[in-house]
Parts: sequence; C-alpha cells; structure tokens
Amino acid sequence: MAIELPSVIAAYFAADKKAEAKALSGCFTEDAVVTDEGNTYSGREAIRNWMANASTKYTYTVEPFALSEEDEQILVTSHLVGNFPGSPVDLRYFFVLQNDKISELEIVP
Repeated sequence: MAIELPSVIAAYFAADKKAEAKALSGCFTEDAVVTDEGNTYSGREAIRNWMANASTKYTYTVEPFALSEEDEQILVTSHLVGNFPGSPVDLRYFFVLQNDKISELEIVP
C-alpha cells in the first residue's frame, strides 16, 4: 500500500534511497537536529556528514509504509533491510516541519 508523504519527507526518503547526503541535508533547516542511534547531529553540515557516513558504512533499503500525525510531529514507520546489525527492522521516524523543511528528526526502533 502506497502512502502519500509530505513533499519534503518524500524528498528525504528519495535522497536516502540514492545515498545522496547533500540532497538529504538540503531537506533540513539550517539549525535542524537529528537524533539516531543515541547520537545527535545539529545543523545541516553535521546531518550531511551523518548521512555520508551511514551510506558508506551500510547498504540498506528503506520503505515507508505507515504515516500518522502525533501532536506537531509526523510519524513515518519504515521497513529497513540491509547489512547492518539487527536487519531487518521497522523504524519510526518522528519529523517536525518548519517552513517546508525538516527542523527535527528522531529515528527510533
């Protein structure tokens, strides 16, 4: 079942799928914050480096399959399969948007 993601979130997953760290970081506000695997990345440059490192460290595919809104967050649940510990796994992506950009993202199992 296909879901319709907000455009900037769709762009985020498209850039992630192609391992395009620069395009992915462009989906974020200048002062955005990402929390993933217990680490926090603040600002576009740190977010770009996070994605660049993840895309060289692991090979994976991500398929969003559920979408909901909780308070001011958009929750996207995605199925990940790859060569990382614990694969496959369903992850929850909690997005906060500001002016058509991602201002916060937390990724949790």
